[in-house]
Amino acid sequence: MKRFWWLASLVCALFFTSYKPAAYGTGVEIEDVVGALKSGNANQLSRYFDTRVDITLPEKSDNYSRAQAEMIIRDFFSNNSVQNFEIKYKGDNNGSRFCIGTLRTRNGDYRTRLYMKQRDNRQVLQEIAFQNAD
Repeated sequence: MKRFWWLASLVCALFFTSYKPAAYGTGVEIEDVVGALKSGNANQLSRYFDTRVDITLPEKSDNYSRAQAEMIIRDFFSNNSVQNFEIKYKGDNNGSRFCIGTLRTRNGDYRTRLYMKQRDNRQVLQEIAFQNAD
């Protein structure tokens, strides 16, 4: 009987230490996206893009493929050298995650909004918006 309880305890311990709810996906968190944004690295940021991404910039707004979105963001970062990103608010709703903050660049500050959604057991960036913070 002691052997049964020991085995049952071991199985329970393994289950609870390895179990992650579906909302956790593959471990991509909004903080990973924020880190890429802080570095001003479009290539790193594009790793989190969905197959299509809504991008809003002060002069244009559209839905782009992953490759197009990377080029648009790379161009934005090259014209606005990123200095820092400060999170003002973040949250989640039914598996979706969002973040609002201020992107500080050489040319001024931008109110920035990120929206991530659960897709195929991982979080993907579906929307990124930059608005002048004037």
